[in-house]
Amino acid sequence: MKLESRPLVAAMCIGQIGNLLPHVAVPAVMAQHLIPMWRLTAGEAGLMAGSFALGYMLAVPVLTALTDRVDARIVLLFGSLVSGLATLAFGLLADGLLSALLIWSIAGIGFAGAYMPGLKALTDRIGNLELSRSVTLYTSCFSLGVALSFLVVQLVANRLGWRVAFYVTALGPLAMVAVCFVMRAVQPIRASRRILDFGPVFRNRTALGYILGYGTHCFELYAFRTWIVAFWTFVAARNGPSATLEPITVSVILAVLAMPASILGNEAAIRFGRPRAIAVVMYSAGFLASVIAILIDASPTVLLILLLIYSIAIPADSGALTSGMTASAQPAFRGATMALHSTVGFGLSAVGGWAAGMAIDLGGGIDKGSGWMSAFLIMAAGGLLGPIALRWSERPAKQDRLSVGK
Repeated sequence: MKLESRPLVAAMCIGQIGNLLPHVAVPAVMAQHLIPMWRLTAGEAGLMAGSFALGYMLAVPVLTALTDRVDARIVLLFGSLVSGLATLAFGLLADGLLSALLIWSIAGIGFAGAYMPGLKALTDRIGNLELSRSVTLYTSCFSLGVALSFLVVQLVANRLGWRVAFYVTALGPLAMVAVCFVMRAVQPIRASRRILDFGPVFRNRTALGYILGYGTHCFELYAFRTWIVAFWTFVAARNGPSATLEPITVSVILAVLAMPASILGNEAAIRFGRPRAIAVVMYSAGFLASVIAILIDASPTVLLILLLIYSIAIPADSGALTSGMTASAQPAFRGATMALHSTVGFGLSAVGGWAAGMAIDLGGGIDKGSGWMSAFLIMAAGGLLGPIALRWSERPAKQDRLSVGK
């Protein structure tokens, strides 16, 4: 039996959570295991964590644009398999910065064949009336998968070692492999163009505004997720028993909050207007990151409250940005539009994790408050710059209305 409509959405969400099980495996074990063991600087550690997003960025233009020519479930199937195998290889073979960079970038290449092609496989099989909420549910499960990744990786690493954590999480992508076999086959709308011809996407200024906004969102979000375990490790070490919560608990709670935040953010966008709702969320996130930077020496209770609010603000625009991009894409070029969306988003994700690490080094290191102040100021840049892209994308429409009035 082939899945349709709501059962398909549910199955895709479960499959995506499986694909995300390895997603933050490196950031989750970085502070307590990889940095001291391999004697890495914060900049090197940020580069290592960001290599996943870098591999994703390099592969996603081809793999997602390919879904305009072949059934997206085929790309999804192979991407999921590569992701799982590369995660297993990291646990077996990684023994320093260079090998970690290579293997983790291959894992990113696998995920490039899984995330956006998965979204394309979903949107090719549901009606337009279900599009916005289905896309938001799918993208919101990203946060649930990240939370589960933080939880499983740290629990297994603390009990059985960090390598075993990679062996366990490598099994997650098998869930999406199973989903691929119960999807009905579809024939994509074939566009008469080269596979890497993104000209029609660049001419679609509305979609491009959401894509650029998504890039700034990803810069901020990935910087935060790359360094949250290390940051709370610093807070716990500085405050001792008064820190109350362990890094594993904090990282999981903050990641879980992102899922309802993304869903509610999209509902607000539907009700109040997508560009306005996204801009409010982005300004709020940038402001909160700046406040955390200023209050970096505050008590663990104050920092935890600020982090909880910040972890809601950062992802609240994710579903709205992605559904806005999907809705504004031309049907024949939807795969190419998604490809550029992910290329920009994960390219800036790689930059975000690395830039925050460099800021930590320049500020004095991971054991200094000044280093973390610098990191949060870098994160704030994403939230404060994002609305500029949306304003830019709206300008032609306003000019057209003025011309008609004359």
